[in-house]
Amino acid sequence: MQGCDTAPDAKPGLMPVEEAIEALLADVQPITDAERLPLMDAVGRVLAEDVFAAVDVPPAANSAMDGYACFHGDAAKAGLRISQRIPAGSAPAPLEPGTVARIFTGAEIPQGADTVVMQEQAELVDGQVRFSVQPEAGDNVRPRGQDIAAGAVVVAAGTRLQPADLGVLASTGVAQVAVTRPLRVALLCTGDELVEPGAALKPGQIYNSNRYLLAGLLHKLGIQVLDLGRVADSADATRAALTKAASQADCIISTGGVSVGDEDHVKAAVESLGELRLWRLRIKPGKPLAYGRVGAVPFFGLPGNPASALVTFCLLARPYLLRLQGALVEPPLMLQVPAGFARPRPGGRQEYLRSRLEAGRACPFVNQSSGVLSSASWAQGLVVVPPETPIAEGDLVGFIPFSELLG
Repeated sequence: MQGCDTAPDAKPGLMPVEEAIEALLADVQPITDAERLPLMDAVGRVLAEDVFAAVDVPPAANSAMDGYACFHGDAAKAGLRISQRIPAGSAPAPLEPGTVARIFTGAEIPQGADTVVMQEQAELVDGQVRFSVQPEAGDNVRPRGQDIAAGAVVVAAGTRLQPADLGVLASTGVAQVAVTRPLRVALLCTGDELVEPGAALKPGQIYNSNRYLLAGLLHKLGIQVLDLGRVADSADATRAALTKAASQADCIISTGGVSVGDEDHVKAAVESLGELRLWRLRIKPGKPLAYGRVGAVPFFGLPGNPASALVTFCLLARPYLLRLQGALVEPPLMLQVPAGFARPRPGGRQEYLRSRLEAGRACPFVNQSSGVLSSASWAQGLVVVPPETPIAEGDLVGFIPFSELLG
């Protein structure tokens, strides 16, 4: 691959990615504040308590087809009189013995019937019904409680509610749910070189893409963003910004200033105001990631290079923030797909290559520099290359779709 540094860099003290994720999730102290919301407004929120079914779903046996409800033992008779018509939403009378009921999809099965024969397998002859099949008892009948039994847990606490969850809850009659309150995350970007889009660039300046990247990622998680803007490259400004952030937020996220240069003040500021619990990972892009606390408030210092900020947020900060809000967190789905590239010289860090699937193969963007954010806009996900692992074209590699990481 062009434009990729593959030199080994497994230095002592670099924490493996999986170990870092485990340590981060073990360090979370989830918020417990909750509020009740109408079900219609709860998508994306984290359920604060188990929800139990008050009713069976369906509440009564009903028909899965348009057809004729009958007792299965009567189906072989030459002709059966239609004794009633049962549309969905009506309460049926008990079925007269030796007759059938004209029934429609979703309608309640009458007492005395145990089977529905679909209308395509029936014909009317002189006003009576004849069947072309001999049904089994229970054919085309949805039993009471087939989907959900009364008293069962419908959706468990910690679930981040998706549209399907809302539908399931509604099917049991739930109108409101208790959810944890939205997180408040303070976002700040360090760097004297940063200017906002819309301003003219001067020599040495770049536009602040990280602010918009991270704000978008946080908003997609339903998080309230406290945007503290750009922080000057000085120890005093950094400490002041972190102190302000800690007074207002449940978590702090900064970009830049976490490496070891003379103008990298974030690490020292965090250590002076609290503690640093994790720093420098065996990951590429994104080695200089910091995690700790400013006072009692958790802090993430993401790298300043935008592709590094994206990857480390998705893999490390995102699951932490979900767990902080009380959500159940599982590893992202990783597909195994053939490599559409060769990488004969393995690196010392676990690499995440911005890639897309082409003809069923994982194809990385040609330039994997941590400053090339356009690669992420082009990509469909991340190829995972473990440390010290050469890749030949056609080898199976892990591919994490962005749909698992960005929502």
